[in-house]
Amino acid sequence: MRKGKRYTEDEILKVLKEIEAGGAIASVARAHGITDQTIYRWREKYSGMESSDLKELRAPQTENQRLKRIVARQALEIDAYKEISEGKW
Repeated sequence: MRKGKRYTEDEILKVLKEIEAGGAIASVARAHGITDQTIYRWREKYSGMESSDLKELRAPQTENQRLKRIVARQALEIDAYKEISEGKW
């Protein structure tokens, strides 16, 4: 693996399952090109999660992103309407 690679949550769960199956943290980390500290951080964040849990976690996040885009678009439209009404076009 190259330095700075981003892992998907599913890949993270696979790495953590390797460790739960009896793999040593140091050897699993070395095999995937990550540090021991990264594994400890992932264990803290994702311990006990399954893929279905991750989908439930992501659903509100994607909804929030969609709503933020809508609000940003509306703010631009409001600014445009203000400029038009003031005759600055």
